[in-house]
Amino acid sequence: MQTTPVILSGGAGTRLWPLSRNATPKQLLRLLGSETLIQSAARRAPAENGFKAPLIVAGEAHLAEIEAQLAEIGVAPHAIVLEPAGRNTAPAVALAAVMLPEDELMLVMPSDHIINDVEAFRAAIACAEPLAKEGWLVTFGITPDRPETGYGYIETAESIADGVHRVARFVEKPPLETAKAYLETGRFCWNAGIFLLRAGSFLAELRRHAPGIEAAVRQSVAGATTEGAVLRPDRESFLASPSDSIDYAVMEKAERVAVVPVEMGWSDIGAFNTLLEQLPRDEGGNAVGGDVIALDTDDCLIRSEGPLVAAIGVSNITIIATGDAVLVVANDRAQDVKRIIDTLKANGRHNMS
Repeated sequence: MQTTPVILSGGAGTRLWPLSRNATPKQLLRLLGSETLIQSAARRAPAENGFKAPLIVAGEAHLAEIEAQLAEIGVAPHAIVLEPAGRNTAPAVALAAVMLPEDELMLVMPSDHIINDVEAFRAAIACAEPLAKEGWLVTFGITPDRPETGYGYIETAESIADGVHRVARFVEKPPLETAKAYLETGRFCWNAGIFLLRAGSFLAELRRHAPGIEAAVRQSVAGATTEGAVLRPDRESFLASPSDSIDYAVMEKAERVAVVPVEMGWSDIGAFNTLLEQLPRDEGGNAVGGDVIALDTDDCLIRSEGPLVAAIGVSNITIIATGDAVLVVANDRAQDVKRIIDTLKANGRHNMS
């Protein structure tokens, strides 16, 4: 049985503003080298490793760029499904599941993550496949190396196969002291939002726990229009779907849910401080790109896509300059960049977000 990669490309990457915008979200950017994040995601599951052509779920505004980027790396998608509007991950995954045979395995991956050890990832998929074929909903948990408060966690229960555990529970992003306690137990993984699912099993659980999503998505696909590999679900039907994440709608409620803990050099590049961790640095711990001068500067991310940026005597900050905006933020406040987007929208400056 081959597996279809399902690449979710609907995110906006608001905490990487002003690099990431509505028109050019982070998955379409070359943040770490010559490849964009969506190109790297597509390369993780190639045909020579037993995967079928990927199915991409994205928005209409990004279609041309996604087509161009996939063509650049020689990937012809099985389909590009264009969501009429964002409805979170449960409807997005349902769109793919409805389009595939019920016994098809889906490897659901966000398009904006980094996995440095791809071989470890593929080995984890191999561990998960037997249970997924039996109808288990399998997720992949990242073995934590620090008490991180920016991620959700998965508590593991008993082992049910080699390298696979039953999920005891999913937990929200914890405060620091709770995260420290989780780390000490050795039972908790970070929730990476990557899944191996049998299409029919996922849809059955969706009908059981979130029937409004399943019905709306199925109707939207039934009324879809197609143009080559591009499928546009019926807008009115899709907008009738509730908005919910796959975790809330299905994974937290289903009975047969398993997790494969794995160390694979994973990062969600969720904010500039996590981007800094992935970039090469100079002797002062700085990662610089573009026209930049950094003197007596330590542990900074400085990137310019236009004007010269000069920094003297600063530490632990991020400076991002584009053609129309400059961001300066303390590295320990990187998660707050989203507040800039909220402020721009509140001030009616949607063209900047």
